[in-house]
Amino acid sequence: MRIGSLWLSCLLLLAPAAQAKTSEYDVTYTIGFEPAQGEAIVSIAIEQREQARVSRLVFDMPEARYSAIEGDGKISRTGGKLAWEPPTKGGELRYRYRIDHSRSNGAFDARIAKDFAIVRGDDLVPSASVKATKGADSRARLRLELPPGWPHADTPWKLAKDGKSYVVVNAERSFDRPTGWIIAGDIGVRRDVVEGMEIAVGAPKGEPMPRMQILSMLTATAPAMREAFGTLPPKLLIVGAGDPMWRGGLSGPRSLWMHAERPLISENGSSTLMHETVHVVTRIRGAKGEDWIAEGFAEYYGIELMRRAGLLSEARFDKTIGWMRKHGRKVKTLRADSSAGPRTARAVAMLSDLDAEIRQHAPNRSLDDVARALMGRGRVSSEDLRTEVQAVIGAPSKVLQSALPD
Repeated sequence: MRIGSLWLSCLLLLAPAAQAKTSEYDVTYTIGFEPAQGEAIVSIAIEQREQARVSRLVFDMPEARYSAIEGDGKISRTGGKLAWEPPTKGGELRYRYRIDHSRSNGAFDARIAKDFAIVRGDDLVPSASVKATKGADSRARLRLELPPGWPHADTPWKLAKDGKSYVVVNAERSFDRPTGWIIAGDIGVRRDVVEGMEIAVGAPKGEPMPRMQILSMLTATAPAMREAFGTLPPKLLIVGAGDPMWRGGLSGPRSLWMHAERPLISENGSSTLMHETVHVVTRIRGAKGEDWIAEGFAEYYGIELMRRAGLLSEARFDKTIGWMRKHGRKVKTLRADSSAGPRTARAVAMLSDLDAEIRQHAPNRSLDDVARALMGRGRVSSEDLRTEVQAVIGAPSKVLQSALPD
């Protein structure tokens, strides 16, 4: 009797696992590069299952960048939208993507040359609305097919056990896409594992990318990042190159771009590398008209983490906050669709004051507690910030009331 009961219990325990497996459909992304044509060749293959099927996907695919679209099932295009209805047993969608993309000043934020490519996976596989079986989830892999003379590649995703594909997991979505920066070609990569996070720094060979300095800086600050934010991504990929690429920094899922000649620490004590890294780790985004929240947290913590790691002295940290306070003193309001320069500087000064207010009213608490509460919540508003600060100190914040009057 006991044996029979034990056997029945085992079956009941195994049932959910088997059910979860059948509720997944497989997606394989294959990306190849053609330097001479300046394009990537993309394939999206879906393997359907009885209890997990995709009936329709609608992608954002403007004709100027996506071409030669073909595949199995039904395909239709209306303006910048492409609808794909794969066969019930699965199928494949194929297309070409034009990689080179320049900003208004002529500098590239995506480029393919004869010996390398730097591009965002978000663009190679654009966002899509997906109609699928209720409860169905994807199990996605990414494969890169490199042309001759391109020996290496790296992505924000970790290699699968086969060593030939990358495991793509977007916990926030049921349809996993290979988002984030991708670099491929004749490149050099330096990597390490710190606080459980794999850090990889890649750039085309011959470019003045300070790979080891970047790795050392992130190694020094990673413990402070974990302490402040609680969790770190499994992998962080930093890609870079010199001119004619854009001379700034851009964050993406588990990855960031930084120009090879961008200083690791600027004269005013801020850091593009740390700023973009905070964006990647916290994923804090401002609501409409409140971009200062994302930019302010990224800039403040970029400076604060360097202080905690000993890369900035207390005196230098105070001078940096003082510079931010002076730089943003003429800003009348923090609210705007885009925050940069003086507005972000004022936000940094305000967050520094807010941290001091929290520490004064709630011993052993800090702005870290607020940052952790806001992480991964999507768009964050001023009201969300007020609520979380009040939850920490037990009363409305006077700093926020002064900086963000109703």
